[in-house]
Order: sequence, then C-alpha cells, then structure tokens
Amino acid sequence: KSFLVIALMALGTSTFAQEKPLHEIYSMMVYNFTKYIQWPDHDKSGEFVIAVIGNNDMYNTLNTWYAGKPKGTKTYVVKKFNSAAEVTECHLLFIDKSKSGEFAAANDKVKGKGTLVITDKNGLGEKGSCINFKTVDTKLKFELNQQAVDASNLKVSGALSSMAILI
Repeated sequence: KSFLVIALMALGTSTFAQEKPLHEIYSMMVYNFTKYIQWPDHDKSGEFVIAVIGNNDMYNTLNTWYAGKPKGTKTYVVKKFNSAAEVTECHLLFIDKSKSGEFAAANDKVKGKGTLVITDKNGLGEKGSCINFKTVDTKLKFELNQQAVDASNLKVSGALSSMAILI
C-alpha cells in the first residue's frame, strides 16, 4: 500500500509529470488502481482484461508493460477498442478524452458488469465514471465516484479512497 501512496504522491508533483509522457503516467496509475480494487470474480482464474478506447499510446504502453503479467490467479490482457460499439466484457475500461463523446454508450455497455470505468475529462466523474483523472493546480489528481463504483459491484480500498477527490 505504501508503494501506491508514494507513487501517487510523486505523480502529483508537476516536476514528475513533466518528465514522463501523460500516457505513461496514466498507465502506471491504472495498473496501480487494479491492486486496490476488488472485483466480483477476483477468486476465479482466467484473464483480467484492461481495455482502452481512443488512446493508442496508452494502449501500447499498457500492453508492453503489463500484458501477460499475473494478477492473482488471472493474467493481464490489454485490448483496444476503436469505439463504444466495439466494447465487450472487461474488468477495466479507460475512455480517453478524445472519445469522451462515447462515454455514455460505453458506460451503458458495461454497467453492472464489474467494470471499473476510468476517464480523463472534466465532468465525467459526476456523470458516472468510477475514476476520472483531473488536473488541479498543475497537479494530476483523480476523482472517485463511490456511487458508480458500488453500481459496478466493486470494492475500493480505504487507502485508494483516501487519496481521491470523492464525488
């Protein structure tokens, strides 16, 4: 838990954010989020699917860094969707701000299916995204919509909640 706290605190500094491309920072944070959230099928084996809509750099980074790695009894698999219409079952769905117009359609496809939806556009946290990246005073932060998390049948650790902007 202390690793996540240290990593997220480091990511919150504007100096660190300037040293790494934003898609790499998002990729690290997305991966770390998976360690502090419990999915309804956490004790089953198989694939743990992270899906990305609209950000090729983030998809490539997640795929290079994490695909094939173990997550408990599961293995990380990274998928790329070009639009909300292509979305299939996944544990985590990142919707890039370039595709934020498709948020409602994508969110409807995974609602109630144990999917953590992560976005990076102001206002999407209030509209039902579980986690939304947000810049506050030049620092990267994240909003946590507990109602959306509950509706997705997920459980978030207190350590992660304590670092979030709760909405």
